[in-house]
Amino acid sequence: MKRILLVIALVCIAVGATAQPARRRVQQEQKAKSNANNVTIRQQIEFPVAASMPEDVVWRRDVYRELNLTDDANAGLYYPVEPIGSQMNLFTYLFKLIMSGRVHAYEYRLDGNEVFTDSARIKPLQFLDNYHIYYERTGRQIRIDNSDIPSREVKGYYLKESDYYDQGTSTFHRQVIALCPIMYREDDFGDLGSGAETKYPLFWVRYSDIAPYLSKQIIMTSDINNAATMSIDDYFTTNQYKGKIYKTTNMLGRTLAQYCTTDSAMAKEQMKIEKEISDFEANIFGNNQKKDSLDSIANASDTKATKVKKRRSRRSGGNSSPSVRRSRRSSGGSSSGGGARVTVRRQRH
Repeated sequence: MKRILLVIALVCIAVGATAQPARRRVQQEQKAKSNANNVTIRQQIEFPVAASMPEDVVWRRDVYRELNLTDDANAGLYYPVEPIGSQMNLFTYLFKLIMSGRVHAYEYRLDGNEVFTDSARIKPLQFLDNYHIYYERTGRQIRIDNSDIPSREVKGYYLKESDYYDQGTSTFHRQVIALCPIMYREDDFGDLGSGAETKYPLFWVRYSDIAPYLSKQIIMTSDINNAATMSIDDYFTTNQYKGKIYKTTNMLGRTLAQYCTTDSAMAKEQMKIEKEISDFEANIFGNNQKKDSLDSIANASDTKATKVKKRRSRRSGGNSSPSVRRSRRSSGGSSSGGGARVTVRRQRH
């Protein structure tokens, strides 16, 4: 009986010893899985965190630009219109990110302002149905062929940028805040083949959300040198794009078209805004032109004063010898002609 109890005790000890490492192994695996879920997408793709705009900047100007992808400066965002291997244009890349749920898109409102709230998010399936984009659905899986993505029709972008002065580092920056692709389609009520196209702003995306992915996508930047490439994030960060201002953040919420009635007035207002921003950047530490002009005036006055002093010294030095000569002449004449006469009075004895 004692032997049986001893054997049972040894078996229990062995089972407990083997079960404990297995339990620890399961706990470690669960912990590793939970930590893996906490890793953000930004960390997974090893994107260096870019410096964000501080909230307490002392000067900031928000402008909205319209980028035309037919311009040479922006053509890299348009080609290729259909993916060639790993190469694809910006809209195709954004479209795939949104459809996979990795990036959220927000609706374009009638006032044109961007609102990044949960209520403003667009639903992928609803977006596909609204713009008649063909897709195949198998259960929960959605399949869209590359030829059905309307990247060829997206020929422009609305871009919001902020020009600001960071007093903490005493530097001036220009940062892209949001992007909105613009699709050009022939109107259903227009004449077919007339060439008239209607602009459809599709959605807003926050640039900080797509920046980690854009850092991995390469575009060509030169027609002459095909080896000249850069990432799309570097393209926007270094402000290689070119676009006309169509709106600024103002207290009345008006676009330039609402108070510029003619094309010449529009162009003049755009140049005025560009100049205001460039002048502020150039004169952060003072107006260099005024400093140069004041320095030139001071130098001119100094040179004029020195010239006057030299002239006076020359005049005074030239008149000294005649005066001496005159004094010598006068002194010599007085001694010869007007000398003192000595008289001797004789006394009588």
